[in-house]
Amino acid sequence: MTLVVLIGGARSGKSRLAVERARAEGGPVTFIATGEPGDEEMAERIARHRAERPASWTTVEEPVALADALAAVPPGETAIVDCLSLWVANLAGRDVEAAGAAAARVAAARDGLTIAVTNEVGLGIVPEGALARAYRDRLGRVNALWVEAADEAWFVVAGRRLRLE
Repeated sequence: MTLVVLIGGARSGKSRLAVERARAEGGPVTFIATGEPGDEEMAERIARHRAERPASWTTVEEPVALADALAAVPPGETAIVDCLSLWVANLAGRDVEAAGAAAARVAAARDGLTIAVTNEVGLGIVPEGALARAYRDRLGRVNALWVEAADEAWFVVAGRRLRLE
C-alpha cells in the first residue's frame, strides 16, 4: 500500500518517471487515463503517452469517476493515474475538493502501488481570468490532499525528482 505523487510543471518528465517506477515494480499495471482527445493536439499527446507504455498494461480511460476506477484495479497491481490536473478540469461544477479527498483515500488504501501524476500550476503569476484562478485554486487543494495522503511525494523539474518532506 504505497501512494506516490509526482507533481511538477508541464512537460517536466512526470509521466516518464511514473512509467519507469511502474516498470520497476515488475508486475501488472493499470494505467488510468483522465484526459480526453478534445482536439488534434490532445489526441497526439494521448497517442504519444500510449506509445511510451508497454502493450501488456491495461488502460482505463476514466475522465470523471476516478475513485471508482482506482477501486476496480485488482489488489496487488500497480495503478498509475495520469493525470489529476485533467481530472480536476473534467470535474467542473462539482465538489472537486470532496471528490479529490475521496479518490485520494481510495488510492492510499489500495493493496498495491499507486502513482499519481499532477501539474503544479500555482508557481507562476496570478491568472487574469476568474475561471483560470478558480481552476488553479481547485487543483492546488486537490494536489495538497493527495500529497497529504501519500507515502512519497516528489516535485519534478526537468526530469529530476526532488523529494517533498
